[in-house]
Amino acid sequence: MQRELERQGLATVGLSLLRKLTERVKPPRTYYLRYPFGHALGEAGNRDQQRQIVRDALSLLETVTVPGTIVESPYRWRRTRFGPEASSSGA
Repeated sequence: MQRELERQGLATVGLSLLRKLTERVKPPRTYYLRYPFGHALGEAGNRDQQRQIVRDALSLLETVTVPGTIVESPYRWRRTRFGPEASSSGA
């Protein structure tokens, strides 16, 4: 689906929880997260986390120039803090 949308001139970015499968399928650009199935945008109710993941994924539309690129998220499930409670050390 992503390839067809791209062919029509619409840039896309996908979220992936399965890196090996993504490497085989080779979508145009992908944001890979080491999160459990069903939680591609993070923990339920954690809006700060979900917003940051969406922002990071959308930023790939501007930064990824090589088709098939997979960018791995620096965040770790339930280890990275987001929003006001985040430490100054970052993600």
